Amino acid sequence: MNAEFNDRLNDGAPPHPIPKRFAPTVIPPARPTAQLLIAHDPFAERCEKIRALRTELLLRRENSGEADMIVVLSPCIGDGRSQLAAELAIAFAQLNRPTLLVDADLRNPTQHALFEASNQSGLAQAIERGNPCFHTVDGVRQLSLLTAGPTPDNPLELLLDRGFETMVEEWRRTFDFVVIDTPPVAQYSDGLAVANLMKRVLALSRAKHTRYKESRDMLHRLAATRAHIVGGVINHF
Repeated sequence: MNAEFNDRLNDGAPPHPIPKRFAPTVIPPARPTAQLLIAHDPFAERCEKIRALRTELLLRRENSGEADMIVVLSPCIGDGRSQLAAELAIAFAQLNRPTLLVDADLRNPTQHALFEASNQSGLAQAIERGNPCFHTVDGVRQLSLLTAGPTPDNPLELLLDRGFETMVEEWRRTFDFVVIDTPPVAQYSDGLAVANLMKRVLALSRAKHTRYKESRDMLHRLAATRAHIVGGVINHF
């Protein structure tokens, strides 16, 4: 079990360098809030479940020659989608493997708040202008964070833009794992657009919160894309 946290123990290993073409100007590092237990109390019950989920996803990995990209989708606000995406990205990074967490919820972004990070520039601005600004993350040396940035006027159009597709292809070559947070599918089509590009989806619902019809409708709409579901999670927390 200790080997899963060798990024903390192996102080002599340099952190994963951010490629020059993606190198940000000077931006302060992100800091995981106490809500992200896996960064602070790795042996808590929830953290054990996150690591179990990580193991299942690793066993289903298809191509070790490029990044394993996982889009976290759920139907509704309040399902726990953003927290799960953040925790899963931290868990992958704790394997001492270069990992990127992307906030593709351009409607109501959350990752900058979970990591106490600046959101002055993010994914939306990177699609429009290039050169995304990645945050390093204190205490999680192999994790990079790309926040959503200020809300644009055309979120869905940006996620369908060729510039976003080009960035995704670069991430496939640069990172071992990429985890994408998205808006609720019942309200917006943005998550489906991202899933169609990334191909691999982790479907989430929340016990005593997500209605069966909403989950069923999400899966029905997802079937029309090129993505496939690599796992399903019911959030009991």
